[in-house]
Amino acid sequence: MSDETNKESSAANDPADNAEIENQETTAEQSKEDLNAEIEAELLDELDTEVEQQPVSEQLLEQVAKANDQVLRVQAEMQNVRRRAERDVESAHKFALDKFAADLLPVVDNLERALASIDSADEGQKPVAEGLELTIKSFMDVLARYKIEAIDPAGQPFDAELHQAVSMVPNPDLEPNTVMDVFQKGYTLNGRLVRPAMVVVSQG
Repeated sequence: MSDETNKESSAANDPADNAEIENQETTAEQSKEDLNAEIEAELLDELDTEVEQQPVSEQLLEQVAKANDQVLRVQAEMQNVRRRAERDVESAHKFALDKFAADLLPVVDNLERALASIDSADEGQKPVAEGLELTIKSFMDVLARYKIEAIDPAGQPFDAELHQAVSMVPNPDLEPNTVMDVFQKGYTLNGRLVRPAMVVVSQG
């Protein structure tokens, strides 16, 4: 009995054994702390990754929104350019004869003046008058085919956008600013003024 007690007492009192036990305990504690530190570091890394990913996602969404806005702006600008080009082409087609029509109008004026100068009572000039009338009619038909229309506003109110007054004559029988006489017809091409009508206007 005393031998066993002595053995236990000697084992308990052995410094080497005690140091080894303490080392094992210290190692176990350190391993536990290291493991906890690793777990904590992994958790912090995951949190940092989530925090970093969130702004990146928001930034990407902003970039996508800006890109979509730029695409819409470009598309709108292209549509505007296309519409302007279509209007320009249409205008070019409609008014391509503008200068040509203006150059032809004096010919019509001269034919009408020649017809007006013929004495209708003179039988000898009747064939000339008929020829001039047919020529003028053919000429006007051609002009109408190309949307060139005459402005003959006799008896109508004066319109500054279509008429040009060469004189004003008092006339109590007419309302003021009424076209009394047309000195020279005006013309439009597809509704746009080529030449204003030269008129005499009544004065109140």
